[in-house]
Amino acid sequence: MKLLFLLFSLMPFLIQAQTKADFENIPLANNSFLNDAGGTGLFESGHIALPNDYNADFDFWSGWAISSVTDNETPGFLNQYSAIAGGGAEGTANYALTYAFDPVVIRLENEAAGGAVEGVYITNSTYAYFSMLEGDGFAKKFGGETGNDPDFFLLQIQKYEDGQLHPETISFYLADYRFENNGADYIVDEWTYIDLSPLGNMDSLSFSLSSSDVGIFGMNTPAYFCLDQLITLDMPSADTYQNKPSWQYYPNPASNFLILNWPETNPAQLRVMDVNGKMMASEKLQSGKNEISLEPFPSGIYWMQIRRENGSFFYERLLIQK
Repeated sequence: MKLLFLLFSLMPFLIQAQTKADFENIPLANNSFLNDAGGTGLFESGHIALPNDYNADFDFWSGWAISSVTDNETPGFLNQYSAIAGGGAEGTANYALTYAFDPVVIRLENEAAGGAVEGVYITNSTYAYFSMLEGDGFAKKFGGETGNDPDFFLLQIQKYEDGQLHPETISFYLADYRFENNGADYIVDEWTYIDLSPLGNMDSLSFSLSSSDVGIFGMNTPAYFCLDQLITLDMPSADTYQNKPSWQYYPNPASNFLILNWPETNPAQLRVMDVNGKMMASEKLQSGKNEISLEPFPSGIYWMQIRRENGSFFYERLLIQK
């Protein structure tokens, strides 16, 4: 009996922790969208952060938006915030969507930082779906008039780790018309789960789109897709946050310099990365006061990784305003 009690008491520690980012924490009216994350420039859910850049003068956004739009019948750009599945994955209301003409990222935060991602649900936007199905003023009908054109719409997922983009790639066809039998051609119209665990540990995920329909300005297919229910595997340990020291850095927001007081005797390595996970600077931290020049850095959100000599590390967010 004592052994059983001990096993049950240890169960929370034996089972790997995980957190689901479902975006339900973001206040959103029914059948609406949010394309402005405000001053932080990030939508956050679970242990992930989705970069967003909004220009109020032109009502222009890039990066990610959050939506609960259910209209999966109206084609065209005016319905750009809709998922073809008609709502969130697993019956939820909210989901994320992005315009990914250039690669976009999702950053891992808190306990998830430096760990792995179990998986995520992906589907087409309504705008991209009907553009491929029927064609529009900018993009062709997939398959062409005969149905024989070998068209495709491909999502590729990679990881950033320690500021480096790794070559390992998970590919998912949002549409595939390359089959000899045209009856096998498809355009994804429901939420589909993608296993991301083979990518291993990471700082962030990178998503890029490509299409067979390309013109002089690049891809003609609307560069949208929708995402929901991303599961991070959270393993707080000595390698991440359990032994995080009591250290100070200021000012934050910063402008041209940063003062970082490193409290430990042994030196550490500072790496500064942009929101995409790309390493922008690397400097050795000595015990005591360190002054870091931020002159070359444009305004924006950055991440600081502090790595000790024993290999353990942790992250902090830094905002630079000039």
